[in-house]
Amino acid sequence: MFAPRTIPWSLVALFTAGYLSPYLLPTTVGRLDSGLSLTATQAGAVGSAILLCSASAGFLLAAKVERLGVRRLARVGLALAVAGYGTAALAHPVALVVVGALLGGVGSGTASAVATTGIAAQSDPHRVSTVGLLTVSALAGAVYLTVPHLGPGHGQPLAAVALTALAVWPFTGRLPSRTTSAQHASDSRRLPHLKYGLLLVSTMPCWSLAQNALWGVSGRIGTAQAHLTETVVGVVFAVALGAGLLGVLGAGAIGPRIGRAVPIGGGTVLIAACIVLSASATDLTTFAVGEIAWNLGYPVVLSYVIGLAASLDPRGRWAVLVGSASSLGTAAGPLSGSVLAAAAGFPVMGLVLACALLVIAVPMTVVALGAGRRVLPVVEIPVETSTAVAPLARDTTIVA
Repeated sequence: MFAPRTIPWSLVALFTAGYLSPYLLPTTVGRLDSGLSLTATQAGAVGSAILLCSASAGFLLAAKVERLGVRRLARVGLALAVAGYGTAALAHPVALVVVGALLGGVGSGTASAVATTGIAAQSDPHRVSTVGLLTVSALAGAVYLTVPHLGPGHGQPLAAVALTALAVWPFTGRLPSRTTSAQHASDSRRLPHLKYGLLLVSTMPCWSLAQNALWGVSGRIGTAQAHLTETVVGVVFAVALGAGLLGVLGAGAIGPRIGRAVPIGGGTVLIAACIVLSASATDLTTFAVGEIAWNLGYPVVLSYVIGLAASLDPRGRWAVLVGSASSLGTAAGPLSGSVLAAAAGFPVMGLVLACALLVIAVPMTVVALGAGRRVLPVVEIPVETSTAVAPLARDTTIVA
């Protein structure tokens, strides 16, 4: 299904490093709560601030990647991630941990912006983004099984992001130094399909917030409401991320043959049902079914959304803006989930998030239907490829 020689592995590796922080959100927030003198709400706020820094970097760089240089910008992002998250992992004063983590968030956002721009310019961006999501999900599953056995402390998930960024650094040598061309320059000031692009950008924060409000408190749902141990919750998360792998593989096999409207609109409706089920879980069975089903659907819909955004502009500007808008919702997710859960309980939180998703599914489907009628020219960025990807090490922890 995926021919190794045709995959731009340097972009996939950079995508993995940039998207790792959101995937580690539950464990990062949980370990900040249990490992430092922070309340659950304060830890959620720190998690939101990290992702807000990531989103801000994406918005600022959306139209500047080519001008600043692909390889140079990727290395800057990875260096910030290594320095910021590494410092936060090793530090103990709360202020230093927070400052380091926020700096790392800027690095993650920078790496994501470069990766998304490059992926959008490929001949089949949906296929490449699917491989990236596979890599992130596979690593996360292994991490959730491993880290609970490494002892307490706030540093493990932060160190995981830093080490992954360090491992990805060698791949930057295969990125082009610059991608500017005469064809790109001719439309450098114009964003095509403005109506569809703006509508998609405006819906993504709410869509992503709903996902990550649940994801940010899933560990606490498992331990506090379903009365499971941290180890059992870790196993559930690992199986759930494994289901996500299967979902992404299925999405990659199907590709755009069924269009994007059904996977995006219908998939969002199914995700809403999964959120209600997971948030109301009081035992292992309900919790596992809800989390596994949600993790099965979420990356599938996300892969189609990334492909949809890439189809709106082959230079990748809409893809970066949509990704950054999604990060804004991701940033607000931990705090929103914590506040809703504290005020009304997990089940009510799930109902509120599900209702929001049902409303958001309508404009997202409209964009998918409208953009699907248009065929856009593709400008492919030259990226050296290899036949295999070096293993990327990751670490994660579970919300206590």
